[in-house]
Amino acid sequence: MRAADLRALQAPLKTRYRETPAAAQVTSHAEAELRPGAVQVGVRVGEAFVEAGLHPATGGDGTVRCSGDMLLDALVACAGVTLQAVAIAMGVTVKSGHLRAEGDWDARGTLGLSREVPVGCTAVRVMVSLDSNATPDQLAKLLELTERYCVVAQTLNKGVPVEVRGEEPLGVRRFHPERSEGSTHPG
Repeated sequence: MRAADLRALQAPLKTRYRETPAAAQVTSHAEAELRPGAVQVGVRVGEAFVEAGLHPATGGDGTVRCSGDMLLDALVACAGVTLQAVAIAMGVTVKSGHLRAEGDWDARGTLGLSREVPVGCTAVRVMVSLDSNATPDQLAKLLELTERYCVVAQTLNKGVPVEVRGEEPLGVRRFHPERSEGSTHPG
């Protein structure tokens, strides 16, 4: 893709969002299905499911992705797409490249061994290796703009409130103690 192609692709969107800011508000979605009998879920990725479970540091066997690794997957995906869009807009040719994300965390936090140990990553790094025609100044600007416009990087950098709440979809049955022992009643 060339810079003119990218501008043409995004121009009507930018115009619409300038004229109607509310149209730029997006709610992204992710879905997972529990795997009863296992500490595992199937995460929908497009038409497929990626199995996710415990990290080996918390009891997993390493045969499925851990959610922390999937967070880093999302980070390198977003940073890579952002980097390519920024490179195109800057007129920088990227012949090839590789992104790697690392996150540091202490398993004692998620295992509940110490309230003093945080749950989650305490540091995250993205390393980028490029084969490009860019000058050192252009590369520095490319990385700066990639971090600035990467949705996942900015979300992690700024932090956002996260709420875990229940909802009652169709077909869920709840126990009602006021009825006869063991009876269930739809939602």
